[in-house]
Amino acid sequence: MDLDAFRQMVAKNPKGFLGRYGLGNKILQEGGNLEEAVEHLRVAVQLDPVHVASHLALGRALIALGRKEEAKPVLTAGINAASSGRSSGGVDLVPEMRALLQTLG
Repeated sequence: MDLDAFRQMVAKNPKGFLGRYGLGNKILQEGGNLEEAVEHLRVAVQLDPVHVASHLALGRALIALGRKEEAKPVLTAGINAASSGRSSGGVDLVPEMRALLQTLG
């Protein structure tokens, strides 16, 4: 899906976590406005706190903005969600989140 499709999804359903995650992640992937990506990814994490990929994307966006201290608890929450069994997946993302945390110190 392209950015416009995700924007339409969010416009139709602002409280839909998949649209928010998709839009924030797409902005991040395309090197767009990182502040906007963070905004959408924060909403996605709030709407579905155990969606591990949302935590990873939000962590990446925050790191790209130089907001490393904000990224640490986000990445940790993603790891905890994956490890708790409450998420429907995301265990495969844990090594990347741990590696990011290590780079943050």
